[in-house]
Amino acid sequence: MDWVWILATVVAGVNFLLLLSMVFLEKRSPQNIAAWMMVLTFLPIIGFILYVIFGSGLSIRTRRMIKNKALHEYDIVSSIDGISKLEQAKVTDVRPEDRELIALCYSSGAVPLPGNSVQIFNWGKDKLRMLKRDLKNAKVSINIEYYIFAKDKTGKEIMEILCKKAREGVKVKLIYDSVGSRKAPRRFFKQLEKAGGKVGEFFPPFAHIRAINLKVNYRNHRKIVVIDGQIGYTGGINIRDDHMGLDKKLSPWRDTSVRIEGSGAYALQNIFLDDWRYCKNDNTPNGQYLMDGSFPPPSICGDTMVQVVSSGPDRPVQQIKEVFVKMIASAKERVYIQTPYFVPDEVFMSAIRIAVKSGVDVRIMVPALPDKKSVWLVTLSYLKEVQEMGAKVYLYNGFLHSKAMLVDGNKLAIGTCNMDNRSFALNFENTAIMFSENLNAQYLQAFRNDCRKSYEVGASYFKRKRWITKMLQAIFRLLSPLF
Repeated sequence: MDWVWILATVVAGVNFLLLLSMVFLEKRSPQNIAAWMMVLTFLPIIGFILYVIFGSGLSIRTRRMIKNKALHEYDIVSSIDGISKLEQAKVTDVRPEDRELIALCYSSGAVPLPGNSVQIFNWGKDKLRMLKRDLKNAKVSINIEYYIFAKDKTGKEIMEILCKKAREGVKVKLIYDSVGSRKAPRRFFKQLEKAGGKVGEFFPPFAHIRAINLKVNYRNHRKIVVIDGQIGYTGGINIRDDHMGLDKKLSPWRDTSVRIEGSGAYALQNIFLDDWRYCKNDNTPNGQYLMDGSFPPPSICGDTMVQVVSSGPDRPVQQIKEVFVKMIASAKERVYIQTPYFVPDEVFMSAIRIAVKSGVDVRIMVPALPDKKSVWLVTLSYLKEVQEMGAKVYLYNGFLHSKAMLVDGNKLAIGTCNMDNRSFALNFENTAIMFSENLNAQYLQAFRNDCRKSYEVGASYFKRKRWITKMLQAIFRLLSPLF
């Protein structure tokens, strides 16, 4: 039996070393550490394999390289002709009480950019129609980045346009995530390179074998398009048929995306170039981007001020989560949230609790048709709590993929970030914070229309769950920091 003790000693030693790494090197949250220790204790060998694949943090080398390749948005914007430091800080169109939120976003690297025209799309087909038109009208450059870029009807349509524009001389760059776009073969993207475009794969697997990817837990979940440096797109809609409502199992597919025309596109351009410089080990100096048309002189296209906040596992702070918490905690009238997954931490839950107890109308809407059963069970667990706090909970009759937060009468956040631990801590994300009474009113009407297609759930809904469901909820909730 000596070998049993030797094996047990080795496992215990490895677990101890992993614990030291999580505490002192990776500086993870206590919840994340506790969840992994439970997995490593009860599934010692399997747990170690799972940790190597899904739990190990980004290497110091990777973090340093991402940081070294980053372009600071305020450095880029301050160098653009026509935007002075005074114009950057000009926030006369927003309420005085929002200055703290603006300052928080700015401290995260998100410059307040005024004078934008913003269009909201609540359905994938509407966004696709406008996107194809803008891509076809591109004159100088197209920078496009998607978590999922599928080789299906939708993907082929966009790829055909990109190849055509590349052959016409437009500078086309495409980034796709290795995990999200794993079903699309590399030859699908090679055709763009043959047409004269450039392609980057974010966190490619070892030896280009997609079954061997030690960074599989870290995904570039962003969806960004920037055309001629003046028009930008972001939101929840990927380049795939089901996001256009073509999947009968998850139908209707309700999603949200925005088209930003004006200086707000600079922020999306900056995020794209950060990812591009890392993917391709690009050392192009800042000044070159200003000369090649990536950041053209600004023009006033509307009256909306935009700040685009980004976050990722390379950052020491969960910046988007901090902004969301600030928006919720400072709300005076309402907080309306739409998200496909609701797996918050204690800080996020405390902000909701404070808002509800302060008399704020808090409503959270999630899909009635889940696409991930385990996350859905955890979501229900947290929704039960917020319903008990006094918030209203809605289940949308279909699949709701929107990542949106509407606060009071003039603040609207739309982006790629779900309200869950994975998006806050593990994914590369971006969210546009827009200050506009008009946009807020538009989305308020869309939310109310969604409420009519949903049903509000009360305490009885959660009490009716079977004991096996409640047990699974408890187990998955313990493991939720790992999702």
